[in-house]
Amino acid sequence: MTVAVLVAALAPAVADDTPLPRPKPGAAKAVHAPWREPLSFREAAGAEFNSAAVTAEPSPCRTRLEKIAALSAMPRLIGPGICGGGDMVELEAVRLDKGRRIDIKPAPLLRCEMAEQFALWVRDDVTTRVAKNGLRLASVETYDDYSCRGRNRVFGAKVSEHGKGNAVDVRSLTFTDKKVAMLTDKTFAKDIRIDLHDSACARFTTVLGPGSDGYHEEHIHVDLAERRNGYRICHWNVLEPPPPPKPAEVAKADTEKPDKPEAKLDNPPEGPADDGPENAESKNVTGKPALADIAPSKSPRVEIALVEVPLPRPRPPVKHRKARARVHFPFNLLR
Repeated sequence: MTVAVLVAALAPAVADDTPLPRPKPGAAKAVHAPWREPLSFREAAGAEFNSAAVTAEPSPCRTRLEKIAALSAMPRLIGPGICGGGDMVELEAVRLDKGRRIDIKPAPLLRCEMAEQFALWVRDDVTTRVAKNGLRLASVETYDDYSCRGRNRVFGAKVSEHGKGNAVDVRSLTFTDKKVAMLTDKTFAKDIRIDLHDSACARFTTVLGPGSDGYHEEHIHVDLAERRNGYRICHWNVLEPPPPPKPAEVAKADTEKPDKPEAKLDNPPEGPADDGPENAESKNVTGKPALADIAPSKSPRVEIALVEVPLPRPRPPVKHRKARARVHFPFNLLR
């Protein structure tokens, strides 16, 4: 009894001495410093810029690219932020054999390494693949190239590869017969789209198309983003073509329709002069075919007998009972 009393007496003191847990520190909100215009070239170029590497001589990449493509060298792009890049070119067309060229419309502004791989893909993969189906490529339509923005144009998102001149979006192919085929079109030959999908995923490190993230349903995005351990992304679902249209139903012949009467001849042909009595029996004297010579109709005429449908019987009149006359008294006389 004494022990229970001591425990009950000490319980409030123990509860009061137990320290409460420390409150969690409030999550520090990330505050982005507003962009400020650089005051010098060194500040704009960044610490990694090497001025000694700047030269008027074309880079080895540009020397290789000029052999297979028509291009225009562009100045170095600096900022804002990490956007921009060096050795930028504007890819105008891809050269083929015998003076042929594949125009790139509009000409994308890209880093030389990205422009080189894109030109090789158009020349070695796209042009060769469509030629197997009897098509001659005339031009390639692009959708987006260099653009200093966040991924998927989301404000505050990580800078896209477009902001580094390292990505290009492809919309459609135009052939010499003026036909245009979108790479995401279900009606375009599926075997061609599968081969272009495989070749793009083998050449570029990122390929995004229908089924990737909802932002690339009508064009194909390709880039050369560098990731750890050479990780690659290939999210382009080659959509199934729509089912072929059902053949039109063949109308059934009207078997009940009588055959058309034979046209009468104004000048019937005369029979041979040596017609014997056997031939005279089968033909009429006037030269017109006898009734026995007319072939009966293949489909006999079916006469439909019209049956008189009786009208519904009228409903018998309802006899209403006359209500008995009742006398209402203002009070009960028996009360």
